[in-house]
Amino acid sequence: MEKIKEYLTLYWRLIIPIVILIILGGTFCYSKCGYHWDSQKSLINNQQISKGQSRNSSKPSAGQKICVDIKGAVNRPGVYHLMRGSRVEEAIFAAGGSNNDADLNQVNLAKELADQQVVKIPKVGEQLLQGTSNDMPLQNSKDKINLNNATKDDLTKIDGIGDKKADKIIEYRSQHGGFKSADDLKNINGFGDKTVAKLKDQISV
Repeated sequence: MEKIKEYLTLYWRLIIPIVILIILGGTFCYSKCGYHWDSQKSLINNQQISKGQSRNSSKPSAGQKICVDIKGAVNRPGVYHLMRGSRVEEAIFAAGGSNNDADLNQVNLAKELADQQVVKIPKVGEQLLQGTSNDMPLQNSKDKINLNNATKDDLTKIDGIGDKKADKIIEYRSQHGGFKSADDLKNINGFGDKTVAKLKDQISV
């Protein structure tokens, strides 16, 4: 009987520490695993938010669009908002395509569009206005060059404007959505009051 008591006492002395070690080990593992899981969840959530922000940032902003007025031999003439960098061909498509009267031989379908540009699609037998670039009118009159539509070559035809100033005009209208008046030229370095006054008879907006 005494030996049995000794065995039981020894048994409990061995079991109790083992149980305590198991409990402590389980608690430690749970805390570590739980922390790891929370970290993983946080990482996944951050990645999802980042992806969502990336998707939102890929949406075109207002600054990436231009407004063009499509006239002439198209099925739905009117004002259309297109992505910056769009071509005349895309403007015609937006307006429902050209109609049977259109003379596309006079139109440069690959021409890049500018904001506030008028795209005129001529009819067969109709000639575009004198002084145009053979795809759309660039001028409000035959004597003036439109700052918002003119190409670099057109701008350099203006007395007092060379390559560098032409580049500055194109850069300004691209960044500011075009010119509201001829006086906006004064916002460009190199165009003072006297210079703009001399140019007003040659330009339009």
